[in-house]
Amino acid sequence: MASITFKNNPVTLLGNEVKVGDKAPEFTVLANDLSPFHLKDSAEKVKIISVVPSLDTGVCDAQTRKFNEEAAKLNNTEVLTISVDLPFAQRRWCGDNGLEHVITLSDHRDLSFGQAYGVAIEEMRLLARAVFVIDTNDKITHVEYVQEATNHPNYDEAIEAAKKAA
Repeated sequence: MASITFKNNPVTLLGNEVKVGDKAPEFTVLANDLSPFHLKDSAEKVKIISVVPSLDTGVCDAQTRKFNEEAAKLNNTEVLTISVDLPFAQRRWCGDNGLEHVITLSDHRDLSFGQAYGVAIEEMRLLARAVFVIDTNDKITHVEYVQEATNHPNYDEAIEAAKKAA
């Protein structure tokens, strides 16, 4: 399993670590209207899955804004931002910030995504910061488990991986 820290304190990640070349695991999260959302709902598109602990923090806000900006430039690519924030809070956050190129999804109900991708933090019931790029055939082409959860991911590597996967 990936080893990460949160504010320099080691935390335990639950679930299965994924690697480049793996078939992307299916998951069920909630869209902002409380409807279920699955990986298959983005079939035949490149997916950048941007995982954040909470949209209401500075780094998570910046990460989501960066991927929103980049998504507007990418063909056949969806950016899915997943956190355990409630769907209502996610919808409010997106509306307040005018972000139109990111789909925010909530894993608060049962941590389906967090466990499938090995990012559920046991001690806090949050998701660890990570980025996954999945090609149109649902093969994982890029994985980054950010070692310190309060740090930014490598945006350039993720965007480059998405361009190559398109």
